[in-house]
Amino acid sequence: MSFSSLGLSDNILKGIRAMGYEDPTPIQLRGIPLFLEGRDLIGSAQTGTGKTAAFGLPILTKLGKPSDTPRALIVEPT
Repeated sequence: MSFSSLGLSDNILKGIRAMGYEDPTPIQLRGIPLFLEGRDLIGSAQTGTGKTAAFGLPILTKLGKPSDTPRALIVEPT
């Protein structure tokens, strides 16, 4: 499965290609579609497997669309 099949915006896909990434990791394959649906997710994966991109890329896709409501809430430990 490729990034283009996950529902990300064309601009995000262009950036992914420019960075040299070709195939999503397992956490990205499972997480990106859920985030794009607006679902909550708790996930766990090894360091370096793309967890930040798994939630960050869908957020950037959502931020590219006009909206009168909040589109993302990020809570992280301090």
